[in-house]
Amino acid sequence: MSLAMDQHSGSGMASKSYYLFGRFDIQAKLISENSAGTVTTFYLSSIGTHHDEIDLEFLGNLSGNPYILSTNLYANGIGGREMQFYLWFDPTEDFHTYSIDWNPQRIIILVDNIPIRVIHNKENIGVSFPTRQPMRVYTTLWDGDFWATRGGKDKIDWSKAPFVASFRNFNANACIATPETSCKGFNGGRNKGLNFQIRKQLKEIHLKWVVYDYCRDFIRFAHGFPPECIKKN
Repeated sequence: MSLAMDQHSGSGMASKSYYLFGRFDIQAKLISENSAGTVTTFYLSSIGTHHDEIDLEFLGNLSGNPYILSTNLYANGIGGREMQFYLWFDPTEDFHTYSIDWNPQRIIILVDNIPIRVIHNKENIGVSFPTRQPMRVYTTLWDGDFWATRGGKDKIDWSKAPFVASFRNFNANACIATPETSCKGFNGGRNKGLNFQIRKQLKEIHLKWVVYDYCRDFIRFAHGFPPECIKKN
């Protein structure tokens, strides 16, 4: 399946089912050449004012520059937990696998089965975490040139339209949430914990490829970091 965008409309798809915990994989091939200002996404989201959301957003680039993968988490309507990465390959040349592995203890975001980010449940210190609201799976392609590339400095070149991103091999090893189903004990994903190999891979990714980490933003949090960041600083 493919998503396309011209100067009149973006596009998107959503799962029919709602899920509460599981592993979600999709293969994507991103917009090639000059994709500045475009945003291609793969994410989970609930509905409502106090929604939960787990985001993977691929921020377009000028030709020859790397894509940025921006990740974020909303829980009970509270977001602002951005962490961004350069990809160590050209995501426009071939399909690569992007994954969200979500259980009540933690969320692991993976690229080609390599973990790049872990978000732990820290409700015990008053930090919201998505454990109660079922979420649908979405992919979208839209105009984000007011912020996506160099903070909005690089705009979309509409002469290159239509912009196309392609997807295949979606898989959800997850609990489908229905009024008759309790997902509380679901453990169908592969998120079993952080073993030595995962910790090693995370360290290597964070040393080489992190562009932005909200827990390192001393300007934004000049008056104090969020509680989940304190141990990191």
